[in-house]
Amino acid sequence: MSALSITLNNVRKDYDSETEVLKDISVEVETGEFFVIVGPSGCGKSNLLRMIAGLTPITAGEVKIDDTVVNDLPPKARKLTMVFQNYALFPFLSVWDNVAFGLKARKLAPDDINARVKEALKMVNLTTLAKRKPRELSGGQRQRVALARAVASDAKICLMDEPLSNLDAQLRIKMRQEIYALQRKLGLTLIYVTHDQVEAMTMADHIMVLNDRHVQQIGTPSEIYQNPKNAFVAKFFGTPQINILPATRSADNNHMINVSSDLQIILSEEVPAEKLQIGIRPDDMQIRLAEGVDGNAVVKNTEFLGDETIVYATLNSGNDIHVVMTGKVDFRNYEPIKVTANSNLMFFDANGKRIDISKEAYVHA
Repeated sequence: MSALSITLNNVRKDYDSETEVLKDISVEVETGEFFVIVGPSGCGKSNLLRMIAGLTPITAGEVKIDDTVVNDLPPKARKLTMVFQNYALFPFLSVWDNVAFGLKARKLAPDDINARVKEALKMVNLTTLAKRKPRELSGGQRQRVALARAVASDAKICLMDEPLSNLDAQLRIKMRQEIYALQRKLGLTLIYVTHDQVEAMTMADHIMVLNDRHVQQIGTPSEIYQNPKNAFVAKFFGTPQINILPATRSADNNHMINVSSDLQIILSEEVPAEKLQIGIRPDDMQIRLAEGVDGNAVVKNTEFLGDETIVYATLNSGNDIHVVMTGKVDFRNYEPIKVTANSNLMFFDANGKRIDISKEAYVHA
């Protein structure tokens, strides 16, 4: 079974003249690719997936599958299958019959149906549960039934709409691995919608970040994390979240940036804007106890996670930060501390757009 590519050209969705849901969405999903659409709740991810599936009409633009425009094709003619967040299983049918239902509706030969269902259930390790009803299954097992139904359909494209959001944390990790392995084994073109940046980072070949009706960035997980195009993308990826601090160019030195009164950054080139924002990943900051009056922050709280400690603090300027430190660190709440950072910084303008500034910087407090 060969997979298919998907192309969106300037796709837009309006529900009425005053409600624009998505605007100018353009992307090419390559054949056999694991493509993840990620963004906060309400950003239009599920709407976009339903438009690709043909369940929701598009207002403008083109949806193409293997160079064929499918705007006016019904879902069943698009050679794809969809896995929903709520599993969408028939409660009165057995696992076997749930997987076979769509195949019977297509009037396939009984021998073909039996062979497909048997193979699909084997792939998701549900062969021994074939006679059970959905109510007799755990959440993870129900999700695997939905996956088996998609596998049995023999569709070349699979769309998944937050399929793991109803599962507990440990099961989500297991199911991520199973979905990824299945996609690779079957060679499917898979488009996967999630609001979970960890799912996006660990599964995707490429990621599309959606927010505020627009595509914020498309890239590999590494590109998205290391070179975000704006402050929103930088904040969305990474746990704990990146620290974004307001800053100004020094009136006395065009190579100096003042992060409030807490930190100063000296650059090897002139600062291109009077006002900007500095992004510092939590593991690129350091903390020590303040000596005398040299403290520039106070501790709010600490979280010990075994191999690291997250320190939540408030700078003297009032900006909250979080710092990741190796091992167990004992700081008391409201204890004065000295916060510094290394030179691995990101720079954004006042509107959050990434500024290309040399990483040659010296930070001191």
